[in-house]
Amino acid sequence: MSDVTTNATVLVDGEEVGAVVAVPESGSGPGVIVIQEWWGLLPHIVDVTQRLAQAGFVAMAVDHYRGVATTEPDEAQKLMLGLNIDQVSRDLRMAAEQLVARPEVTGESVGVIGFCMGGGLALLAPTVAPQVCCAVAFYPAMPWPHYSPDWSRYAGRCAVIHAAESDEEDTGPTIAEYSAAIVAAGGTVERFDYPGSVHAFFNDDRPEVFQRANAELAWERSLAALRGCAC
Repeated sequence: MSDVTTNATVLVDGEEVGAVVAVPESGSGPGVIVIQEWWGLLPHIVDVTQRLAQAGFVAMAVDHYRGVATTEPDEAQKLMLGLNIDQVSRDLRMAAEQLVARPEVTGESVGVIGFCMGGGLALLAPTVAPQVCCAVAFYPAMPWPHYSPDWSRYAGRCAVIHAAESDEEDTGPTIAEYSAAIVAAGGTVERFDYPGSVHAFFNDDRPEVFQRANAELAWERSLAALRGCAC
């Protein structure tokens, strides 16, 4: 079993921001940042940190909503659209810096994995945190058209995208745009498509969308990417 610390914090601009940290039974391992869906830091995301710890990683999830969470789609959309991306960028930068500094973490770089809104933010993470070497994005949502990432920082880094077929019309063009920018900057992109898949197919707390076969395959691919980190 992993050791989950629910009262961890990340210091961001003098503010102690709540976080969850899961440490593998061995007591050490490579670091991974987990980024929440638009719902907030719900039990499903805490469970992902535990699963990563069971796979040998030291996993950290930061509460980007500062204690707010919801299960209502309308409220979740408001929270996502109201997110200050500059603030989240600082959250991710400090989370990466402080995760690398933890005594349990091996190596000088970390991976990041995110879902939905968190998938979009995962793709941005290497552009704001120099310690992030690999971004794994599940069905990324990217509703921030006025934010301009510095894609040049992707040189030598990688992104892995798990695309949901149901999202293709909505997010496909943006994923393609981001992927092209990453490759042009000297990074690498690996995209996996799952025929018949729906948005949030990995979330086993939502039986109406959970697709076990797709989730298990995507998880194994994600672990392989995070273990390789530099792809």
